[in-house]
Amino acid sequence: MRILVAISQDSGEGMGASMIERMSESSGAAIGFRVAGTLTEKELKEIEPQLEVFIAKHKKHPIGILVDMTAMSGAEWKARWEDLRFLQKHTDHIARMSIVGAHGWNAFAALLTSGGAILESETRYFEVSEMEHAWQWARTAKYAEGMPIHVISPATGIWKGYHPEYMDV
Repeated sequence: MRILVAISQDSGEGMGASMIERMSESSGAAIGFRVAGTLTEKELKEIEPQLEVFIAKHKKHPIGILVDMTAMSGAEWKARWEDLRFLQKHTDHIARMSIVGAHGWNAFAALLTSGGAILESETRYFEVSEMEHAWQWARTAKYAEGMPIHVISPATGIWKGYHPEYMDV
């Protein structure tokens, strides 16, 4: 059973239909979403309350998030910004993220969409054929023996330890 979270027919920018749905495999301290079409800011804002309730329910134990981007064709810049804002706000409550099936052109977008640049959680990429392993990672932070590891962002975030050169002047 899949629970439909948000549908937007057209964002007004001619980008076409899109949808976000909560995946039925969501359980325990892991929640997953399937994104199809072009992700919009409005859709992200519509699922925020659901994510905030899930985070509050697991307040003492950080959660895992899985995002299936197989059918995603892109994202509005406002949506990327909204995603980063939300994830930064909740960075202490998100332990790990699994990104599934982002297309080749979407490698950098996967980094932005996952919020990996600012999160202090580890974000990993999985092929569609590795969905079961992506769920395992989101739920437990464990890998099956012999699985290839595709780290998008390390557990420290990419800005940890950054020291701007101008500070030494």
